[in-house]
Amino acid sequence: MTASVQGVTATTTIDRGSAPIPLSRLTAVELRKLVDTRAGFWLTASVGVSAIVVVIAMLAANHDKPENLDLGQFFGMMNIPIAIILPILAIMSVTSEWSQRTALTTFTMEPRRERVVGAKLLTVLIAGVGAVAVSLALGAVGNVIAGLAYADPAGAWSLSAASFVNSFVVQIFGLLLGFGFAALILNTPGAIVAYFALPTVLTMVTQLVPWFRDNLGEWLDTASTNAPFQSGDWATGGEWAKLIVSAIVWIAIPLTLGVIRILRSEVK
Repeated sequence: MTASVQGVTATTTIDRGSAPIPLSRLTAVELRKLVDTRAGFWLTASVGVSAIVVVIAMLAANHDKPENLDLGQFFGMMNIPIAIILPILAIMSVTSEWSQRTALTTFTMEPRRERVVGAKLLTVLIAGVGAVAVSLALGAVGNVIAGLAYADPAGAWSLSAASFVNSFVVQIFGLLLGFGFAALILNTPGAIVAYFALPTVLTMVTQLVPWFRDNLGEWLDTASTNAPFQSGDWATGGEWAKLIVSAIVWIAIPLTLGVIRILRSEVK
């Protein structure tokens, strides 16, 4: 009887040990990793710091132009530094495992590498949503201050739904672009250079080569496909189609190849 009970207990323990780590726990671990290193901590903190700096700068620079001090202007200006910070944060969330040689520990704890990649992707998306939320909240604070300190129309709550959605789309696009390059290259400096250099080179080609601009540039150049989403108007179906095509080329393909590389790469 005792042996039978012990056998059942041992079997239960093995079953529990073989169960996959919940995705929620993996995501929580990845969220903690974002702020565990000095670089990650200061990159994350810089989202809030840059938003505060933007508020102060706008209040100081537009004291004689109250029409520039509404919620839409605050929110739009805050999205500029965040659009630079978020992709770098996404890149580091992927490449740090390989540059700091912690991938062996990570994949030992969770050998199903695709689940780790999924947790990292979910983590950076959460960070992206959080960054947009911080921008909106601090923009509202700056708008209240502008309304109290300056004459009308300062402090107007003029942020259209289209402006908010467009800003969110652009931020997520850039974040996923950085994530895809990071998965493909698995090196922090290389991924950062590729993120900034390759789209910039393509934009230059689009501007300098008329044939490319008229036939391919409007579909492949991320600056062109993102441009309609940097306004306060709803994008048309054709503009969404061009954005999706550029996302397939610049995000889906590198990310797919990158995931394959992560799944097959030897961890040293």
